[in-house]
Amino acid sequence: MRIDPLSTGIGEDGSLVLRSFRKASSESFLGALQSKVQEVNALQNASDRAMQEGSVQGASNIHETMIKVEEAEIGLRLLTKVRNKALEAYQEVMRMQF
Repeated sequence: MRIDPLSTGIGEDGSLVLRSFRKASSESFLGALQSKVQEVNALQNASDRAMQEGSVQGASNIHETMIKVEEAEIGLRLLTKVRNKALEAYQEVMRMQF
């Protein structure tokens, strides 16, 4: 997963503004979420392949296998946290009275 650095600046009205170093894209939240789910799925598949190869070939590259497993676990935890925050935001919007 890629994490883009942010910079701070002062907006026209004097407020603090966070800017990404990448140009803003017109990618929707759904599109971004789908691409991240696919990335996490690819990490999980690579982790599974590494574990299968390690069990067949022996523990010659156990450190690389463990790195792949940890990457997959961290990606899944991050995706779960994003899902939980999105669900909380949805529930909060549904509780609003108009």
